[in-house]
Amino acid sequence: MHTILGAGGPVANALTRQLENNNDTIRLVSRRPVKTGKNSTWRKADLLNPNQVSQAAQGATVIYLCAGIVYDAEVWKVQWPVIIKNAIAVAKENNARLIFFDNVYSYGLVDGPMTENTPYNPVSEKGKVRVGVANAIMDEVKAGNLNASIARAPDFYGTDSTNSFFDMMVLAKYAKKQTAQWIGDANTKHCFIYIEDAGKAMYLLGQNPDCDNHVWHLPTAPALTGKQFIEMAAGIYHTKPAYFSLKKWMLWTIGKFMKVVAGTVEMYYQYDHDYLFDSSKFEKRFNFKPTPYEDGIKKMSETLYKAG
Repeated sequence: MHTILGAGGPVANALTRQLENNNDTIRLVSRRPVKTGKNSTWRKADLLNPNQVSQAAQGATVIYLCAGIVYDAEVWKVQWPVIIKNAIAVAKENNARLIFFDNVYSYGLVDGPMTENTPYNPVSEKGKVRVGVANAIMDEVKAGNLNASIARAPDFYGTDSTNSFFDMMVLAKYAKKQTAQWIGDANTKHCFIYIEDAGKAMYLLGQNPDCDNHVWHLPTAPALTGKQFIEMAAGIYHTKPAYFSLKKWMLWTIGKFMKVVAGTVEMYYQYDHDYLFDSSKFEKRFNFKPTPYEDGIKKMSETLYKAG
């Protein structure tokens, strides 16, 4: 049985679609009810509560941790160590494989492409938390107590939520023929993973036990500059490539009133330096070609962010 801890988020939903298509038995675990399909059931559990997690994940063979919590460093410091401890414990209880969906915060500011061998050098409080989470998993792997993988991805796009700044600040704006917004320097390069590629990649890791006990960078198209993303999106939406750059001081000011924005201030280094993500290891192993940005954006313009 495939069990998703933290069901209901963009990556979890994309993964669920893949598992449903393959007729796998799925248990969706979250605090709030989520939509179920013909092969899935929902169990209520708070990932901070070890007993609830244990009961919800009984019988699991593969456990995917796709949790998202409040975007606040202080909350992360308290909650992530508990969540990962509970996830590891329930994986060991069921002799299940654990696949953790992670971001790139642990690497910090990298001069050049980020690879699976890039050393941890966090420059943010949230990055330090992610290092602790990753080490907790891999320490258990090295001790022979757990079969687990860390699946890392850059920022994503193509969601039906407001969790992606590219979706919210560019695609949704151009769909309404409004001026887009870009965080940081639009002359620097950035990578985004298409959410459906993230779901397919998590699915493939779940189907292949021989890939356990590794860090994997999920399939992501090569980086473009912010201006290239903006011009491409504007062309697809048949609108002018008008945009406004959000500076760090602006985010800091807005963050006084909006906590989720305040959480982005310490991550600003990702948007005023090149952000290069190398997924060649995964692409070669699975013969996987990431969705080109033009194709992904065009799909969004025809579905969730239709041009007005």
